[in-house]
Parts: sequence; structure tokens; C-alpha cells
Amino acid sequence: MSNLSSGERDFEFNDRDFRRVCELIHARAGIALVPAKRDMVYGRLSRRLRTLGLRSFKDYLDQLEQHGGEEWQAFTNALTTNLTSFFREPHHFDKLHEELLRRAPKAPLKLWSCAASTGEEPYSLAITACETFGTMTPPVRILATDVDTQVLATASQGVYAMERINGLDDELKRRYFQRGSGPNEGKCRVVPALRSLIEFRPLNLLANRYDVGGPFDALFCRNVMIYFDKPTQRAILSRLVEHMGDEGLLYTGHSENYLHAADLIQPCGRTLYRRTARSGA
Repeated sequence: MSNLSSGERDFEFNDRDFRRVCELIHARAGIALVPAKRDMVYGRLSRRLRTLGLRSFKDYLDQLEQHGGEEWQAFTNALTTNLTSFFREPHHFDKLHEELLRRAPKAPLKLWSCAASTGEEPYSLAITACETFGTMTPPVRILATDVDTQVLATASQGVYAMERINGLDDELKRRYFQRGSGPNEGKCRVVPALRSLIEFRPLNLLANRYDVGGPFDALFCRNVMIYFDKPTQRAILSRLVEHMGDEGLLYTGHSENYLHAADLIQPCGRTLYRRTARSGA
């Protein structure tokens, strides 16, 4: 995407406006925006200005800070990046299959997708559980959370464009998705039995505490920590480990590194971590 000059923009967006956006989203959601994201910020937030009938980013940000309310959620939703797919990083689901089999005697098992986005990850967890136990009612409960309420609404509906499942095995498509017809042509929906395994709930990882229960046997926190600075990552990890079981595994993104939190979690496989003994809940 090429940089837009101020003359091509509908709204003035100066350095001070961008700094204010960076400070507000960092305080609200822990996201650390870099200068390269400036055009992205303009594109996404300018839609809010149009919706609200405002003339400038300064007016928008002043209104946000003075009145806030529901607009805080719209602001957060606009700046949250959601990139996901079914069975992304497939080695994680192979490992989950092994772990579910190993821990079957301790069922029911608890799984948590803490950056669930539009739902592909938690539904992949559910499919893995169904395949592992050979039933549509496996002994698992899955919690799916995200700070973005819009993507959670999409996830809860479980309706996707057909191309979203193109990479899946035909048998998995047949078992776990219903093909749309008529006005829903070109779409598919997860089967109700799969949806019933998952509880969708909004959660801000910056919250002082997570009211999510546990302990969890598997905690998926993938490709979200890259948006946080190191101190914020550490604070989040310190809360996540409180909800990990003694043998629980933390599944992380391939580009995430937690050497700075070795007292909290320790590597135990490819992008896999366990809680350290001294970080026990």
C-alpha cells in the first residue's frame, strides 16, 4: 500500500494524532503500533470518523477520551489485526492430538484459545478433539476469547466463505461443515455439535485478572504477543500461567520468543512451553 499524502486524504492526520492513537491503543489493548502502521491506522479509523460525522482525527480522539463509552470497543476493534485460518501451524494440532490421547483418563479436558479471532482456531481445536476421541461429543470444553467483539460475533456464528475450508480434507469438510444453498450459496457453517463444544467470551489480555477458570490442559496464545512490547508480554504471561495445569502446554506463534520470561515458562518443544516449577499457581 502506497503512502497517502495529506492532500489525498479526507481528514487531516498529523504526527500528534498518530502519537495519540498509539498511546490510547497501547493503554487500552497493549498493542504497540510502529510508524509503518500509520496508513493502516488512518484507513481503519477514518471509517469511524465518517460513521460519526466528525471532521478531524483530533475531534474523534477528543470525543473518545472525553466520552468513550461504546466507542472504545469500536476503536479497539478497528485497530485489531485478525489473521487466522483453520489448522494454522498444523504441527500444533498433531501435538494436541497426542496430548488429548495421553490425558484421556483425566477427562474432561479444558482447552483455551485466548486470541480466537474469527473462530478458525477454536473450531480446529474442536475438530481435533472430535477426531481424537471418535465422537462429536468428546470429553473437552473449549473456551475462546478475544478483545475484538466483532470477530467474536463472527466466530460464534460459525459461518465462513467456502474458500476458507479449501485446504481441509474432504472427509473433514463433510463431517464438520454444512454447505449453504440459495442465498447462502458459497458459504458453509460449522455443524451445531461442534459449536456446542465452545464458549465464546470477550476478554482483554490487559485485564488485571482473567475470570476464565481452569486449569487448562492446552492454552493457545499464538501470533498475538508480537503486537505487545516485552513488559506487556511478561505481564500477560504471568497471568496466563496461573491458569495452566501442572502438565498444561502453552502453544505459541512461530515468530514469538520468550527468553525474557524463563522464570515463568520453559520451552518443551517446537513453539511449546510449560509452566516453570517456580511459577506455579
